[in-house]
Amino acid sequence: MYRSRSIQSSLSLKDKILSIDYILVCSIFILGLVSILAMYSTDGGEFKYHTNSHILRFFVFFAMFLVFSFIQIRFWHSQSYLIYILIFLLLLGVKYFGLTSSGSKRWLDLYFMNLQPSELMKIGLILFLAKYYHRTSIENLNSLKYLFLPVVVLVAPVLLVATQPDLGTSILIAAGGLTVAWLAGVRVKFFTFSGLAFLALLPIAISFLKPYQKSRILTFLNPEKDPLGAGYQIIQSKIAIGSGGLFGKGFLQGSQSYLDYLPEKHTDFIFTLFSEEFGFFGSLLILLLYGIIVWRLVLIGNVTRSDFGKLYCYSFATAFFIYVVVNMMMVLGLLPIVGSPLPIMSYGGSSMMAIMFGLGVAMSCRVYKDTPVN
Repeated sequence: MYRSRSIQSSLSLKDKILSIDYILVCSIFILGLVSILAMYSTDGGEFKYHTNSHILRFFVFFAMFLVFSFIQIRFWHSQSYLIYILIFLLLLGVKYFGLTSSGSKRWLDLYFMNLQPSELMKIGLILFLAKYYHRTSIENLNSLKYLFLPVVVLVAPVLLVATQPDLGTSILIAAGGLTVAWLAGVRVKFFTFSGLAFLALLPIAISFLKPYQKSRILTFLNPEKDPLGAGYQIIQSKIAIGSGGLFGKGFLQGSQSYLDYLPEKHTDFIFTLFSEEFGFFGSLLILLLYGIIVWRLVLIGNVTRSDFGKLYCYSFATAFFIYVVVNMMMVLGLLPIVGSPLPIMSYGGSSMMAIMFGLGVAMSCRVYKDTPVN
């Protein structure tokens, strides 16, 4: 153990650079360039606010991703609890000092940006639980005593985010936490009992939903019921994707987008705009890039020595996959609209920061793959 630590501590900058997963780096960078083109299209083929802001954020957070890649994995392990606590305090800050927009209080004004802490909690919860289960023996894994803390640290932020209200993000946070527990080896019966309890309490939970949230569920079941109201966006989204055909209408030629039939095209519905302009084969390219990113994250989990690194990489890869699938199913009308951004592609600083943060920790697991974590 001492020898392996000495080897890792003596790694030169050249060794660390050579240890980077360049396939992952290139895939992220290409996806970022594609996102810039898509954002340029949402601004009507001009460098307006959304495009300029997205370009700045991508390159700043891409640089952050590279910097985080060279931070020792032992640092991320040792500071996991503190990172979670700091993000949770930011969530509490939103409750009392947050900015309100369109009836939701989700952001903190940091002067240089409006931060949405719920996006960061997606990564903070995975880090916390990866460290917790790394330190929990297999014999104690499924005892009620050792299940209490994970339940608390999962439920607390989910409830806080749900009251903002942001039901979609709260579900994605819960999905990430449950993924860590599942991969750590928590027995199926606990998930079964939790699922049954959730179904039993579902009617009560629905009664607490905001009117627009109930409307989204009803719209998902029958979007044609209110084609000019609640069902408008999902109907226009499906029309735009379908009109793209195999090869698309061409860059800057999307009629649904340019005639403003498709609202929110720069955020959650960015994939719709891209599909209309580049068609089925262009959409396959995006899916391929996301598939490569998930594949490389899994490979990093395979090669890293520490259980903490493995659990984090496998969990983050699964959560990243869920984020992509939920967004694409949402814009295709296969899920209710839940406000889930498409990683890296969608406009939004907090989402971009969180994803790059998560990718940076994963790359750290790759660079310091032989470093033992106690």
